[in-house]
Amino acid sequence: MIRVLVVDDQELMRAGFRMVLGAHEDIELTGEASNGAEAVRLAGELRPDVVLMDVRMPVLDGVEATKQIVDAGTSRVLVMTTFDLDEYVYAALQGGASGFLLKDTPPAHLVSALHAVASGDAVVSPSVTRRLLDRFIGNGTGPLRDESALDVLTDREREVLVLIAKGLSNVEIAGTLFLSEATVKTHVGRILAKLELRDRVQAVVLSYETGLIRPGQA
Repeated sequence: MIRVLVVDDQELMRAGFRMVLGAHEDIELTGEASNGAEAVRLAGELRPDVVLMDVRMPVLDGVEATKQIVDAGTSRVLVMTTFDLDEYVYAALQGGASGFLLKDTPPAHLVSALHAVASGDAVVSPSVTRRLLDRFIGNGTGPLRDESALDVLTDREREVLVLIAKGLSNVEIAGTLFLSEATVKTHVGRILAKLELRDRVQAVVLSYETGLIRPGQA
């Protein structure tokens, strides 16, 4: 059973999510919030597996709410947005969101995404994420980090990180580097552990911020 907290300032959107999630026996809607402050409070009280988070809300926006929830370690956050190149989405990914979906995502894709995030995976479209990062890092909006942050990685791990940032799956990375999928999984796990990252989304963001991947390169 996946326990989900829905956060959106529009009652109509919450009603829609309520209907979609209610149709699945393996998903439990544990609560609803209409702003980020309520989301942080309820996440702490209810400890859902996934918080389905709107980003543009009154009182406390979804970006700050995401940061607080992720930092507290209470839940994983999946951001919902109307625009795929939304600066709020970029900030939410920096803050630890496990990915984002557009609000017009088909119900089946939403349910699949909730399952993926609940299991510890990340949900993003590689092409959309690259365009998002190209826009906000490429024009200087995003704060860049010192590449020395990557010094803890071996040469092979840096190779794998580059391919993760380019949107390749473990199977595709294995084929590119002539490694077994199990070996790639081991490398990915070590990369995330060494860099203290939660998932592949944060690995992609860090790759751009350190200049390992340049805007437009992927």
